[in-house]
Amino acid sequence: MPRATPHRVYCAGPLFCQAEREEMTAIADRLVAAGYAVYLPHRDGMEFRLVRHCLIDQGWESHLAGQFLHQAIFALDIYQLVEACQSVVWNLNGRVPDEGAVSEAAIAWTLGKPIVAYKEDVRTLIEGRDNPLLAGLVDFNLVRSLDEIVPALADELASFSRQGAGRQGATRPSRAVEQAVAAGRSLWQAMLEHDATGNSAAIAEHVAQLFAPRGLERSFAAPTFTPPERSQIV
Repeated sequence: MPRATPHRVYCAGPLFCQAEREEMTAIADRLVAAGYAVYLPHRDGMEFRLVRHCLIDQGWESHLAGQFLHQAIFALDIYQLVEACQSVVWNLNGRVPDEGAVSEAAIAWTLGKPIVAYKEDVRTLIEGRDNPLLAGLVDFNLVRSLDEIVPALADELASFSRQGAGRQGATRPSRAVEQAVAAGRSLWQAMLEHDATGNSAAIAEHVAQLFAPRGLERSFAAPTFTPPERSQIV
């Protein structure tokens, strides 16, 4: 479905081991092949462990680095969910669904955005059924294979179009949401302007500039970050 500005999908799901990351990448790849743009948090945003390590290398104390890095990750993901992405594909696989992805799906549902939930994992807690507070976010309709995700998203978008986005939330976001979105937008714009996506050291510098508490200094003088020339990026 070619278009000037592709519909952007937030890919929510577990990302904490290689198998989980590979499955999330497979979901994203199917969406991209179908003409969608995607936001895949560990690839397009940041991984906590990698960026935290870079912050420590750049002179920030470990506990403090973890604290403001968490704030940055929250803001970036909220910005992507609220403003940058128009729908969510949610992977529920795992012994229990990933708690971060549950929050992301709930936020998208509250905003009235289309959601497709995918689960092939047979483990459930309630006699073969998923928690109703999770399944209810997608009207109790889950897809059971990777190949079903793209058609299900197309159907969901068509349904929203027929309803004239009637399920979209109309309530003005709270001040806290607006602040998180603004902070996440600033970080995302800095990452794009300096080609920092996928570069944990560069992301760490932007995170520190935007989220580190004012008046606090690094524990040692770290080299000043200079964005690489485009010709140096491979």
